[in-house]
Amino acid sequence: MIELEYRDRRRTIAAVRLLPAAAMAPVALSLRDGSWHARFEPPPVDRLEYLLELRFRNGRTTTIPDPANPLRAPGPFGDKSVLELPGYRAPTWLGADPPRGEITELAVRSRPFRRDVPIRLWSAAGTAPGDELPLLVVHDGPETDKYASLTLFLDELVASGRVRPFRAALLQPLERNDHYSASAAYARTLAWDVLPALPAPHRRRFRVGLGASLGAVAMLHAHRRHPEAFGALLLQSGSFFRRATDSQERDFPRFDRVSRFVGKVLRGEDAAPIPVTLTCGLAEENLANNRAVTGALAAQGYDVRLAGVRDAHTWTGWRDAWDPWLADLLARVWG
Repeated sequence: MIELEYRDRRRTIAAVRLLPAAAMAPVALSLRDGSWHARFEPPPVDRLEYLLELRFRNGRTTTIPDPANPLRAPGPFGDKSVLELPGYRAPTWLGADPPRGEITELAVRSRPFRRDVPIRLWSAAGTAPGDELPLLVVHDGPETDKYASLTLFLDELVASGRVRPFRAALLQPLERNDHYSASAAYARTLAWDVLPALPAPHRRRFRVGLGASLGAVAMLHAHRRHPEAFGALLLQSGSFFRRATDSQERDFPRFDRVSRFVGKVLRGEDAAPIPVTLTCGLAEENLANNRAVTGALAAQGYDVRLAGVRDAHTWTGWRDAWDPWLADLLARVWG
């Protein structure tokens, strides 16, 4: 059971709601003894990110982190408060101090968009520019590193000997909601412009794609359009929208394009089996769709695995799933 208190010392608040970053309804706080209180059963998570919505007596509404809770999760849209429940354990690798890899900044021209795709290229410590190394390609790469410490994890993977030395291309999206939503032009950019411009090995199995949310949709879509591009995928909390189940997402401008693509995946069109691991929070609206995509890929001959994570649609939830799921996938396909 979770219990929260918000103190309104100025007596200016008319209502308070807890807005969870999970697939559960907002929780209304009740006024008691001059403070606002909530008591509720948590969703299936070990940590819960949330904000407080305050409605003032003058009608104004604002949303803030919980001032009584110092634990925060940063993100591109601001900090959220975090409740870590008794079952939560942060990854041990966050405290590691491995030799750090080298990072260089690149830009690759996209012919369809006539713009440069910014790329941050990470190379494992001790490797040379001319070394032929496996390649991990990461959608939303710089943000994933900023909010989830991706390159620290990659450094530790190599330093511990769990994965052979490799490179990672951290891709910065241009127009994320458009290009990551099953865009044929973006798939061509990735397969025909970005990959050939990178120090990537010739054999497909030494190129692995990683994406979360819409980035997962874009990675699977690029694979189905260009099966020569990747030898394995890690797809996290894929936004696999479907018309029949996701009416709440219909305001998303590219909803129809995403749902058409997901329909093709479920029907088995353009299947090209490779190893695919999916992770998804147990407290996500996306969970049923990720299960449906997993079942479809399995029926199409993919070596596919789905891991449920006791979190929601969060950077920390994706980060916490890399060990073991990303580590195991890379070790399995790269030997």
